[in-house]
This record gives sequence, C-alpha cells and structure tokens, in this order.
Amino acid sequence: MAVRPSPKIELEHIELPIRGMDCAECVRHVREAIETVPGVKSAEVFLASEKAIVQFDPRQADLRNIHKAVEKAGYAVGKVVGSPLPLSPLTLSQRRFRKLLILVFGMVLGVVILGEWGGVFAILNSLIPLPAGALFVLLGGFPVFRNVLRSALKKQITSHTLMTLGVIAALVVGQWVTALIVVLFMRVGDMVERITTESARQAVKELTALAPQKARVERGGEEMEVPIGEVHVGDIVIVRPGEKIPVDGEVVAGQATVDQSSITGESIPIDVSKGSFVYAASIAALGSLKVKATRIGGDTTFGKVVQMVEEAEANRGHVQRIADRFSSFYLPVVTAIAALTFLISRNPLSTAAVLVVACSCSFALATPIAMLASMGASAKRGLLIKGGKYLEALARADVVLVDKTGTLTLGKPGLTEVLPLGNMDASQILTLAASAERYSEHPLAHAVRTAARDQSLPLLEPEEFEALPGIGVRARIKGLQVEVGNRTLLPPGANLPSQALFLESNLQSTGSTLLYVLLNGELIGVLAASDTLRPEVPKSIQELRNLNISHIELLTGDHEGTATSLSQQLGIPYRAELLPEDKIRIVKEYQARGHTVVMVGDGVNDAPALAQADVGIAMGAAGTDIAIEAAHIALMKEDWTLLPELFRIARRTMKVVKMNLAFTTVYNVIGLTLAATGVLPPVIAAAAQSLPDVGILLNSARLLRPPRSLPT
Repeated sequence: MAVRPSPKIELEHIELPIRGMDCAECVRHVREAIETVPGVKSAEVFLASEKAIVQFDPRQADLRNIHKAVEKAGYAVGKVVGSPLPLSPLTLSQRRFRKLLILVFGMVLGVVILGEWGGVFAILNSLIPLPAGALFVLLGGFPVFRNVLRSALKKQITSHTLMTLGVIAALVVGQWVTALIVVLFMRVGDMVERITTESARQAVKELTALAPQKARVERGGEEMEVPIGEVHVGDIVIVRPGEKIPVDGEVVAGQATVDQSSITGESIPIDVSKGSFVYAASIAALGSLKVKATRIGGDTTFGKVVQMVEEAEANRGHVQRIADRFSSFYLPVVTAIAALTFLISRNPLSTAAVLVVACSCSFALATPIAMLASMGASAKRGLLIKGGKYLEALARADVVLVDKTGTLTLGKPGLTEVLPLGNMDASQILTLAASAERYSEHPLAHAVRTAARDQSLPLLEPEEFEALPGIGVRARIKGLQVEVGNRTLLPPGANLPSQALFLESNLQSTGSTLLYVLLNGELIGVLAASDTLRPEVPKSIQELRNLNISHIELLTGDHEGTATSLSQQLGIPYRAELLPEDKIRIVKEYQARGHTVVMVGDGVNDAPALAQADVGIAMGAAGTDIAIEAAHIALMKEDWTLLPELFRIARRTMKVVKMNLAFTTVYNVIGLTLAATGVLPPVIAAAAQSLPDVGILLNSARLLRPPRSLPT
C-alpha cells in the first residue's frame, strides 16, 4: 500500500510590514505581542527588513487581532500581503521619478509661458549686452563645453556636440538668452540621464549594500571584531541575534533562525544548527551561531552573486547593439539635416533648433535602462541574470531542454510504497524498518526514517546494530532480529510471494529501488523508494506550454525505464542514457535548425550543455560555484515556478525596450520636423530634448516591480 502521511493542520503564514521599530528591543516587543494572539503558532520579526512573518492556524487566528496587538505594543502595521511581499504600488524610486517628471515639465512650461509667450527673454536680450550674456553662457556650460572639446580632439561626436553648435549658432545671431536656456537644459538633461541610470542601478546597489563589512572572530581564546578582509578560511566566526553572517561556512555550535532572502530570494527563514551550512549576507534573526569559515569575501556565494550582477551590463543584447550603431550614424544625419535646413531657409535659429532638439541620448538609454532595472529587481529575488543578451534570447526561446536528477526531481530518494507480506500492517513494518535504519547514513535509510517521521511513527532503540556494506543493515530490536536491504538479504532460492513479484516487475522498470524487510529471517514486507518529482513541476511545464514554448524535452543519463515513467507523468518526450557530450550534441542539433535553446540543469554534470545553450539556467545554484560560472542565469532557490516567471520577465523587458525605442524614434522625428520647418524655436527645442529621457525612465521603472499575471 502507498505511504500516506497522517492528516496535519494546514498552517498559513503572512508577512506584516511593521513600522516604528528601531532596536532589538522593539523586535522582542512586537514578537511577544503577536504571539499572544490566539491561533498564532510563531512570529519572527526582522528589524532590517521591517517585517514580521507570522505562522498561524486560519481556523483560530484573527488578522484584526494581530493588527490590534501590534498597535497596542506601540507600532504600526503596513498593508498585509501573502508571501512573497510585493513592492508597494508606488516605491521610493517611483516617487522620485514623479518628482523629476514634475520638475522637468514645470521648467518646460516656465520657458514656454514666461520666456516665449511673455516676452521675458526678449527683454533680457535687449537689456544685457551680448558679451556679458556670452560670459553667462560660458560659465554655465563650461563642464559641457570642456567635454565636447575633449571629444572633438579625439575625433568623436556626441549629442552635446550638436547642442553646442546650437549654442554657438544662437550667440552668432545675438540670442544669448536662447543660448543660455539651451545650456540650462543641457545640464538638466545630464541630470535626468544620471538619475535615470542611478535609479535603474538602485536594485543592484541595494543588493551590494547587503554585504557584511565586519566580522566577530575567535582568536587566542578571545572575541574580536575585525574588518571582513581580515577574516581567514578556518576562522570561527561568532554571529549574534540580528547580525549578518559574514562568511560561507559550517555551523559548529548554536542554533538560529536564518533569513536567507539575500541569497535565495525565499522570504521564509530556515532553522539551522550544528552541521548546517550558512551563507554570507544572510541574517541570524533569532539565536546565535558559531560558524567555521569555508569561503570568504568574493569567494562566498553572495560575493559571486554581486560580481555576476555587477558584470551583467557588459553582456549586451542584440537590441542594445543596434541602438549603439544607430547612435553612431544618427548624429551625422542630424548634422546634415541642420545644414540642409540652413541652405533652404537661411534661418540660423531654425538650424540651431534642429541641432538642439536632436536627442540621441534617449536612444542610448532605451535598452540599458530597461535591462538594468529588470536584472537588478530579479537579482533581489534570487534570479541572477548575467546580461541583457540572455534576457533577449530568453524572450525569443522556443526550445527548453531539462535535466532530470536534481532539476525535475529532488535528487534524493523518497519512500513511495510499503507492501506488507504477513500479519503486520504497513505502519508496523515501517516502524521496524526505520528503527533498524536508525543509525545508517545511507540515503535510502534517510528516506525510510523520513517516511516514518511524516507518519509520526516512533523510532525504537536498537539493542544491536550492524551495517552490511552493499547489502543493508541488521539490528536487534526488543530481542527480534530485523534486516533491511536489497535482494541479497534473501536466502538462496527463496520464492517471493506473487505480490512481491508484481511489485518488482512494475516498480523496478520505473527506476524504483526495492528494500526487503526481514524479521527473524522471514520476509515480512517490501519497501519501494525512488527519486521524487518536484511537486511544482507539472504545473510549471503547463505554464511553459501556455507561453508558446514549442518543444520541451527531458535529457537524462538514467536508464530507459526511469525516463519513460517521468516522461509519461509530464507528457514530454525524452532521451535517456545520455553522457554530457550527448547533451551538448542535442543542443547543437536544435541550434543548427534555427531554434533558440534553453537548457535547465543543476550546474554540475550539465555544465557543458548549460554553456553551449543560448541560455543556460542553473536550478538551485546557491553555494554551487560551477552553476554560477557555467550558467547564464542562476536560480538561487530550487523552485520550478521561477522558470515560467523568468520567461515572463524576459518578454516583459523586451516589450518595454521596444516601446522605449519606438517612443524615442517618433519623438525625434517629430521634433526634427518641427525644428527644421521653423515651428519649434531653439528655446523650446532645448526644453523638449529633456523629455524623452524622462519618458524612458518612467516606462522602464515598471520593471522594478515584480511581474504578476503577465501576458505572453
């Protein structure tokens, strides 16, 4: 019969943004207040992220009472959401964007209404002599003019070159106020571009800021605080409650609840104790630890993550290279249009307006701003993308190849069947088997003990225990001899009951491993164990199909029977008994046929295929150096639901990039046309050239928010 865990109470959890905490004492007050509410099973409060994670019985707990408890303790609760906690509708960066937009539009309206329509500029131009006005222009635009001169000496033309020519043209015709306004908006445009780029990098900056700067180590029998650069491999690092863990390492003493969201993107903390492995930049929220450092500084998982994110900008996509090439010939074209305007109209102001309104900066910003925003926001959630070209390739991918062990499956055996062959029931057989395996370190023994624990079965203490290498274990329990192992345990020529033979023929063909349980030499039951499919995989595979991925295929080194079983469960084709070089060959086959190939693996034996694919995605890469190095995208958490989300992120990003390019193209065509025909005077042209940057900024800012249900 199948092993079925006993019914459990389904606990839920929520995240409460807590406002007003500023010390460890506040954390304690909030936690104690929440835990007094009936139905609350646990509350973990984090000072750094200003939130509480509450686990509760939904049949008893009342969210209103939790709110009241927090408020009664003297703190405020933000909007309650389920895990993970999405960004608020208007983040700090978006509020900054709104203020910037208001500022630029305000300046543009001021120039148009007061300067042009109100005649203020004409009055200033007549009152102040040209030499004095020219001095104002020179002083205001000196940093820009200096850079233009340096570029000219290197035979380079920039967007500021065109605008500088416009300034000179305005001065030649005696319009120093116009020239000064052009300079003003040149500086405003530089500010907008700088804020735009910095805002897109903000998510990356926030990630980098998580890196610990100091560590508390044991040296000479004493504790001392040292800069992180002075920590050595092998040092014992002491981590107190609420502190960041400064190294990757093994816990040698203590217990704590650790928030690993900076590494895996998972908001739910985990409990660690002696023997557990922890990562730098994670936070020991509750409890203290002693950690033996195995990786330090840039060698830590977090260090490699930061390095990869910071270098991602160098891997530019095809779209971004097109924008770069466009900028290189756009400027000469604008210069030619300006010359043609002067030849036809003989109007130096129209010529100046053409030079001023040309805004090639927006073309240069259209792609990288969107890419930076998307990659930075993804990195904070444990989705590490090495560059824009991989986002672009992912957006057009049509073939997904997946490894089995550790990717589709958990990579460790789980008990699937318990077949009684005598008077004992399944629970009794499992109790005896788990008790006999109590001190075995074999993965199958762990699977048996886990199954017993899930059913809340007691483990009996063996009076004797013997490991039988290559066979199984033998133990004496309450005076009875219990043996658990493979078929070798059975007496020579033993005839198996028909039930056991049926189990063998059906389960062994699917890759299951059978364990035989003997009591005083008599076969009393058979256990079946196999590598189990990740529970979220079937739904995620269907989501990939809904995203119009034309072909999904399983590639595995396992034998035919195992691959067939998994293929039938998921409804996808397979190729079995493959070597690493076979997987590379298959990737190349699809690429040769014009497909864009995504390879999903665990980053170890799949490393060659991950590198060969257009996009290699390493699943569960936290702590795995080869995964981060070989793959183009690393998922720090072993969660298949992130895979379709990655495709959505990529397609959403490319949609924003195309919108940016279309907007700036239309804007510049209209602006050049109006300037060349004399409709757009130089002053308004100068003001207008700042607006595309703001538009691109606002459009790209949408990528800083996590995608919800995105269109395909």
